[in-house]
Amino acid sequence: MSSINYNLSLIKAVVFDIDGVLSPSTIPVAQDGTLLRMANVKDGFALRLATKRGLKIAIISGADCYYMKNRMAPLGVKDIFLNISEKLPVLKQWMTINNLSPEEVAFVGDEITDIPPMNHVALSVAPADAATDVKSIAKYISPVAGGYGVARDLLEQILKAQNSWLDADDSYYW
Repeated sequence: MSSINYNLSLIKAVVFDIDGVLSPSTIPVAQDGTLLRMANVKDGFALRLATKRGLKIAIISGADCYYMKNRMAPLGVKDIFLNISEKLPVLKQWMTINNLSPEEVAFVGDEITDIPPMNHVALSVAPADAATDVKSIAKYISPVAGGYGVARDLLEQILKAQNSWLDADDSYYW
């Protein structure tokens, strides 16, 4: 049974921010000034299974971390929008291109810049350590902090509600 108060069988797409959602909000800085991100393996497995099951997954982030494309490609995530200062127009365009209504989309964000796209979709999700203003508008607050399994938490609940979590032999491998 899901802990999310929404009919998850309606969800066809999930959009994630990177910093504070798919990676922790504390970002290591290399000696050359490069900002580094961590990636959660359990999130990765859930993202891969979700794309195998036909969920559309997108990343819309203000970060300019090109190497996240290398991380996401093997997981089946192709729609990656980086260095985006205003996320809502990108989300709306992506939804139009993919013929998605707000009721079919979840957006996962943690910071003030995520509020407009979160307000545009039916299922807004925040990590446990999201900004207070973000948590105040989220329909679901994950029990885990950003970078530590938020994607896994949400995607597992969606796929279970759609009877497609561990439903076939290919569920057990990458």
